[in-house]
Amino acid sequence: MGPLNGVKVVEFAGIGPGPLCGMMLADMGATVLRIDRKNPVTHYAGQAWDSYNPGRYGVLNRGKQSVTLNLKKPEGVAAAAKLLDAADALIDPFRPGVMEKLGLGPDVVLARNPRLIFGRMTGFGQTGPLAQAAGHDLNYIGLSGALHVIGRPGEAPPPPLAYVGDFGGGACMLAFGIACALFETRGSGRGQVIDCAMTEGSGILAAMLYGMYAQGAWQPKGRNRIDGGAHFYDTYLCKDGKYITIAPAEPQFYAELLQRLGFDDGEILSERMNPDRWPEFKARFAEKFLTKTRDEWTALLEGTDVCYAPMLDFAEAPRHPHNVARGAFVEVDGVTQPAPAPRFSRTAPEIRNRPPVAGENNREALAAWGFSAAEIDALAAADAM
Repeated sequence: MGPLNGVKVVEFAGIGPGPLCGMMLADMGATVLRIDRKNPVTHYAGQAWDSYNPGRYGVLNRGKQSVTLNLKKPEGVAAAAKLLDAADALIDPFRPGVMEKLGLGPDVVLARNPRLIFGRMTGFGQTGPLAQAAGHDLNYIGLSGALHVIGRPGEAPPPPLAYVGDFGGGACMLAFGIACALFETRGSGRGQVIDCAMTEGSGILAAMLYGMYAQGAWQPKGRNRIDGGAHFYDTYLCKDGKYITIAPAEPQFYAELLQRLGFDDGEILSERMNPDRWPEFKARFAEKFLTKTRDEWTALLEGTDVCYAPMLDFAEAPRHPHNVARGAFVEVDGVTQPAPAPRFSRTAPEIRNRPPVAGENNREALAAWGFSAAEIDALAAADAM
């Protein structure tokens, strides 16, 4: 049983950050009931594909149950309201005002269930000039300042997938917020609304760099230890076309790397922190790493204090001995995926079931959440389920 065992969460179907937040809570033991849309199939790359619930490949839906409710029908809205009466928290992935238009805004549902935690996930927040604007991860991290420090000098910053805004600044922040609010509710007995803006969450992830910038310690792009400017903190191509990562930022680790690479001149050691020399040293490192394959470098450097790891792809990472020993990846319904994290000494998290198909748990889940057989039949008859 995970640490959130007994917590009941209703997740309204969305894509990206909302589902990841729900997955994290489900991994930790919460009962997460996802309200999926009826017939939400779109087309992607010429193929019909349910972008909200792609079945067993929807890893972010693992551990949850799914019901379909037609929120365009009053019966569907009433059913959602009844579910929220029994919930401890909800995940709202919509633009500001959508839940209010449905009749499921905070004023309504908190009046019915005063202990409810109303978790709202948006890009720009519930208020402000951009609150109603459409956007995606790249826009949010652009506005927060998080994006401009990423990338090489003279090049446009590459989109860092959705890691920074959607998932780090959104999903993880809302999961943290819900956990905090659940803790507070134990004493107050009262719920509250969480306004989680991915713009602000991605800004939090850049907090250390904002401090360094204010101090004058963060330099223009390419002249900082951790932005790829330093020769000792970067990725390098190997003889076989694969890549490795090295990051010996501390002098003692750097000295060991030089020794293992066979660099015995004192200049490359003494000038370690001189950004003007970094391009020259990087060229020397690049030439050296091209002399061996990635696996040969792994045999020489992995497990030492040179701060090394091979760059693995999604097929290789689950097979790495360290990840195998830790059980860092699991297979669910034939799909390899990261195991729940973090770990707990007593209340171990687990994946309780594969990702459900939309509506797979209609009857059993609604019954478990307090609906009678007659109520469930009435929803089906009204085409609201």
